[in-house]
Amino acid sequence: MALEDAKKQIDLAFTREDRRGLAFENAFGGALSFLRRQYSKDLTGVDIAVTGVPFDQAVTHRTGTRFGPRAIREASTLQPYDPPIGWGFDPLGDFSIIDYGDLAFDYAHTPSFPALLTDHIRTILNANAASVTLGGDHSITLPILKAYAEKYGPMSVIQFDAHSDLWADDDFDRIDHGTFMYKAVKLGYVDPSRSVQIGIRTVCDDYLGMHYIDARSVHEMGLPWVVERTKSIVGDNPTYVTFDIDALDPAFAPGTGTPVWGGLASWQTAALLRDLAGINMVGGDVVEVSPPFDHGNITAVAGAHVAMELCCLNLWNKRK
Repeated sequence: MALEDAKKQIDLAFTREDRRGLAFENAFGGALSFLRRQYSKDLTGVDIAVTGVPFDQAVTHRTGTRFGPRAIREASTLQPYDPPIGWGFDPLGDFSIIDYGDLAFDYAHTPSFPALLTDHIRTILNANAASVTLGGDHSITLPILKAYAEKYGPMSVIQFDAHSDLWADDDFDRIDHGTFMYKAVKLGYVDPSRSVQIGIRTVCDDYLGMHYIDARSVHEMGLPWVVERTKSIVGDNPTYVTFDIDALDPAFAPGTGTPVWGGLASWQTAALLRDLAGINMVGGDVVEVSPPFDHGNITAVAGAHVAMELCCLNLWNKRK
């Protein structure tokens, strides 16, 4: 069946008639969309809208994450042939997932960017779909959280990251990928007492009440302990999962702007995301994939897998 379909499937991003189902288009050809899903602005009946935000004007070191959404889409072409292993259901066949395309913005007018992104995500949420966003640098999560907090109230957040992104910054007009969580807490978008950061391995002077599990604790305490602690913190509160690719050790994700040694391994990440099944996950993102610093594309591959897992986490509680 798959081989027969591969002979005639091409450009499924535009030609597929059914939004549901696996795809057997040759991985090396055709128009790129995330997981070969249909490009569409029609949110009717959509469960998840995957959208790209190619913004990297807020980085503190190496730029390049503006190319992240395109690279993640390309890397994802290896995945839609089969349901993702370990989940026990078929998210592509059982649910409606579309590629909602990228956010349009004026690259030379940075101050207007946050409001545009909030409105972009608000449109998705108003259609009763969830968003999974492909970044872009980590500053994009703040305007996304604003849209989510408007709908759900103060969010629980599970943040996979090498950095806490809690640098003190009370100038709320500044856009900085190292201060987004500080501002999200101060603005009331996030409930820090019901949120947790995983993989941290840089200094933070004040966590503002956020729980954190540093990378060494993940390695030494083990994954079941991390999952149990995380679930006990977020409970059944609406939860947003933000995944900075630098949560992974640079051996597994060299293509990022601020790499830090001692991070999570790919196998740990896969197990953690799958074992978090059951949380009330209402949206998520994967950010800081910077293709110019990874000529083997392994960081984009990791980002594509994370994005698939985020889709599965969101859909887990909606299975029949």
